[in-house]
Amino acid sequence: MPKSRVRKKKPNYTPESAIAERKAVKIGPKPWIAPLMIGLFLFGLLWIVVFYITRGDVAVMRELGNWNLAVGFVFIAGGFVVATRWR
Repeated sequence: MPKSRVRKKKPNYTPESAIAERKAVKIGPKPWIAPLMIGLFLFGLLWIVVFYITRGDVAVMRELGNWNLAVGFVFIAGGFVVATRWR
């Protein structure tokens, strides 16, 4: 009986979509998000604490009055925005 010809294997076909998936850049947590988030939280808290302790007698805080509470909460809210990576 004659021996059959040996076929060369074709390279595996990979669809272009699979190639694109492999090349896609994985977006993960950035290393600067956590320090920035904690920094904003602490700076906002520190701003409010200093305002209460000094009763607003610091030069910058004197001009803002009770708006210093809003400034502190804006920094804290900024920390939450960074924490969720909100765009």
